[in-house]
Amino acid sequence: MDAYFLNIISSSSVPVLIGIIGLLIYVLGKGADLLVEEAVVMSTRLGISKVLIGVTIVSLGTTVPEAAVSVFAAVKGRPEIALGNAVGSIICDTGLILGLITLFAPIPIKSKVIHRQGWFQLFAGLLLVVSCIPIYGERDLFNTGGTLPRQMGIVFLILLAVYLWGSIRWMKEDPSDSRDENDEQPPSSTFTTLTKLILGSAMVVTASHFLIPTVQESALRLSLPEGLISATLVAFGTSLPELVTSVTAVRKGYGELAIGNIIGADILNVLFVAGASASVTSGGLEAPDHFFKLLFPAMIGTLIIFRLGIYYSGSVFKKQFSLMLLGIYAIVTVSSYLGLVA
Repeated sequence: MDAYFLNIISSSSVPVLIGIIGLLIYVLGKGADLLVEEAVVMSTRLGISKVLIGVTIVSLGTTVPEAAVSVFAAVKGRPEIALGNAVGSIICDTGLILGLITLFAPIPIKSKVIHRQGWFQLFAGLLLVVSCIPIYGERDLFNTGGTLPRQMGIVFLILLAVYLWGSIRWMKEDPSDSRDENDEQPPSSTFTTLTKLILGSAMVVTASHFLIPTVQESALRLSLPEGLISATLVAFGTSLPELVTSVTAVRKGYGELAIGNIIGADILNVLFVAGASASVTSGGLEAPDHFFKLLFPAMIGTLIIFRLGIYYSGSVFKKQFSLMLLGIYAIVTVSSYLGLVA
């Protein structure tokens, strides 16, 4: 099956390759949607509050595509794609998605959870960059780049467990996080829910498996670094679940839930996506020079602007900061595809 698929993409034109990527990303998004929906059903049946679902389970569900793509890339010996997808997803989540939803809708930001996890979001981003800087040897990052070591990937996974434990504990201590007694139990059976969860997982894993060689072939044809393609096109596609979830939450009047989902997804992109990908590779994840020239500065820039927006906006996120976030995302995307960063 793999050999047959490789023959197809090797003989396909660039427009066809882009179409295949689009189709695989669509399947990824649908699989993730199914995962999220059924996780919510299962959690409601178990009596877990909706806010807790949004901060933990929904964020985990919407991050599954990034994790699947990055881990498969790492296993297949494409570490630049793995790290590029994680970093690019943070830029897309914070720059594009948060920028859009806060620009077109008044989003309340007075929740303690948003402030608390927002600081952890910035810490996770800084930790990722620092972890990629070599301790010994050559440190000319703008020419030689760096590496996220396997050991740090394991540390990230430990921090992931601590973060999830802390989030659950914080949410249980928050009196506003009570379950609505009027919630009705979902009509589907537990067997049906589990079947849909397995189906969603299969869609995500299968699409991720075939997405990696397609991206690799496209990068070769376009003479672009794989990391830049994964940090823009693939990152946008695997961030579609966050986009759909956030827009839906805002339309239903749950703006804080939308922001919480994005913050949680950013944290998981570092601890879960990058951590899992680095931990399955003996040499860690490569961070080439353009990560330090463009991607890392853009990622930290979006996180800092978001923190400043939270600090200076009062009770509702100000549109000036939304425009800044969208501006950074636009600059990164244009610079990546025009080859402005050598």
